[in-house]
Amino acid sequence: MAVIAAAAALLLTPTVLIVMAGAALLGLLVGALPGLTATLGVALLIPFAVLLDPVPALAGVVTLAAVAIAAGDLPGALLRIPGTPASAAYADAAHRLAQRGKAGLALTTGLVCAALGGLFGALVLLMAAPGLARLALHVSTVERFWLAVLGLSAAVAVAGPSPARGALALLIGLTLALVGLDPVSGQPRLTFGLTDLSGGVGLIPVLIGLFAVSRVLRHAAGVDADPAAPPRPGPLLRDLGPALRQRAGRIAIGSGVGTVVGAVPGAGADIAAYVAQAVTRRRLPRGAPEATPDAADAADLDAIAPAGAANNAAIGGALVPATVLGIPGDSLTAVVIGVLMLKGLTPGPTVFLTQPTTMTAVLLAFLVANLLLVPAGLVAIALARPLLRVPRAVLMPVILGVCLVGTYAAAGTVTALVVMMLAGGLGLAMEAHRIPLAPAVLGLVLGPMVEEMALTSLMKSGGDPLVLLSRPPAIALAVLCALVWLAPVAVRRMSPQRARTQP
Repeated sequence: MAVIAAAAALLLTPTVLIVMAGAALLGLLVGALPGLTATLGVALLIPFAVLLDPVPALAGVVTLAAVAIAAGDLPGALLRIPGTPASAAYADAAHRLAQRGKAGLALTTGLVCAALGGLFGALVLLMAAPGLARLALHVSTVERFWLAVLGLSAAVAVAGPSPARGALALLIGLTLALVGLDPVSGQPRLTFGLTDLSGGVGLIPVLIGLFAVSRVLRHAAGVDADPAAPPRPGPLLRDLGPALRQRAGRIAIGSGVGTVVGAVPGAGADIAAYVAQAVTRRRLPRGAPEATPDAADAADLDAIAPAGAANNAAIGGALVPATVLGIPGDSLTAVVIGVLMLKGLTPGPTVFLTQPTTMTAVLLAFLVANLLLVPAGLVAIALARPLLRVPRAVLMPVILGVCLVGTYAAAGTVTALVVMMLAGGLGLAMEAHRIPLAPAVLGLVLGPMVEEMALTSLMKSGGDPLVLLSRPPAIALAVLCALVWLAPVAVRRMSPQRARTQP
């Protein structure tokens, strides 16, 4: 307790609080602009971190990360453009609510769930970091392979009423993930002779193209005309209490899933969001209760709550191996490790022995950042809601400009802009055939991880494929993956109503 009290005194100083407030504002900007990921935002802070003491520097980093991931909900709900990859899991659900005049409810639900998930992750980080770090240390390449497969399976499970279309979208994403260099031979694959594609098509150009450029193309083709009366954003807080109470269990599950998945090296908030959705997804017969407006609202909120909580809880989980073992849980915590080392704090078990007050202050900063998230987010939501009233003829050119700037800022090549436009055409075609977009994104994210972990495991075993089922945790994850795939089939067979409505 003495260490926590000393850390709190170190944290609650004017300098640290000013830095955290500034980082929160920057995080809102980074999260709300497509193409500017939380990792990129944290990287932008590094030059300023050099000038600061360790506690304010690291407090600013964790604050920006927490706020940026939550702020990705803003363009996702209002424009159907995920601000960050982590918010892609529920951008469609949030946007559907916005189209029904409930953008305020969608955004505040996601905001509060993100804050609650982040607080849960922060408390776990403070109290159980050593135990979770030891658990993460024993996760081998085999378990990481099955965890990635579980993430892919979860994407199909939450894709909608047609698992076949979800699987097709996943296959499209996995095909895009093949672009680049073969991890074994180093030979180019599907690069068409372009050296810019040697590192792959890039997540940001594809993400922006699928979700944003496809929308611009739909408008240009006359598919999305301006509605006669654009929906009002709706109240921010009126229905928030009941919505949260009805989903308390989903929020708790999402927070737990996010923390555990985040603690696994190589995972991240985007994977955690899909897994949390799959775990809490409710299955209903086709054409039944979800056809009513109230049930449709409830179903969309059911998708937002656990995924939003998992997003920010995953940051706390990822900080466990990053601080205790020096192993980054994702690209974001890799930057955090760099900042720690920049300030003379080498991540590892001994850092809590040599610098207990400083490290505890950093962990407390993540907790405070999630408390700042709610007021900062409410202000941002209030300022952003008028976007719903802007005519699409004015809004779409602005969106395209933001997409071009965001993609070029993230990738820095003209090839990335071409990939973005091609992905926009692909997204337009997928939507025309009612193929969901989110599984394609997760296929692109997790495809390289599946390939790398499978090849590494096979090389270690001399090419024996049974190595993928050689450990009890791997078997458990494999069974869970099978259940995710078989559950929709079982529900379809056991539901007489679905059988009658099936064409």
